[in-house]
Amino acid sequence: MSEKFEIRREVVVPGTPEQIWAAISAETAGWMFPSPLEIPADGSRPDSPIIADWEPPRELAIHMQGPDGWFNNLEYVVEARDESTAVVRYVHAGVFAEDWDNQYDGASKHTDFYLHSLGQYVQYFAGRPVTYVSAEGPEASSAPEAMGALRGALGIASGATAGDTVTVDVPGIGTVEAIIDYIDDWFVGLRTENALLRFYGRNAFGGNVDAAHHLFAADADGDAATAAWQAWLSGVFA
Repeated sequence: MSEKFEIRREVVVPGTPEQIWAAISAETAGWMFPSPLEIPADGSRPDSPIIADWEPPRELAIHMQGPDGWFNNLEYVVEARDESTAVVRYVHAGVFAEDWDNQYDGASKHTDFYLHSLGQYVQYFAGRPVTYVSAEGPEASSAPEAMGALRGALGIASGATAGDTVTVDVPGIGTVEAIIDYIDDWFVGLRTENALLRFYGRNAFGGNVDAAHHLFAADADGDAATAAWQAWLSGVFA
């Protein structure tokens, strides 16, 4: 039986309300995944029935509804905190059709990682053109110990924390030098000079280990990067 859920967060983001508004409305590919919304060039309200609130740079609400009472709502409220930071109040509400506890746990943990990535994007890459690439791990990456294998392949030592540096060779890309900006049992976030590299331990929630990266280099080749990271991820779990 379907059951409702609600996830609430309040985070401080290093940036202005205008930068954060741009990130949550038009630039989601820079920190989460590309939005299906087509934002007009002048930044006016999109012509979309799923937009419930559009009040730049303060409030954005996206409400999606379906049959049998299904809904999925995302809401942001942005308020300036001082000259260089703002508070983002976020609510995600909807319906899970089955496996409620596991789905809620996964959605809650993903929320924390995505909101962290929002802060990283606004602080280091706001407004820069982005190439979004993603790769899905093979079936072997669904194993309980898969994230340990991933961390080992990334050169992340036991006990590593945010702020530590790693170096990893990725065939087709070269040597990647990065700072760990997020690490726990489920996710790894790496930041380079021109990228946010994100690894998702969805094996904990019934899926595989996946990667989704946000590339900000002007010459980024999305197809080549996708192929390289897909091959690397497949090699980790061969």
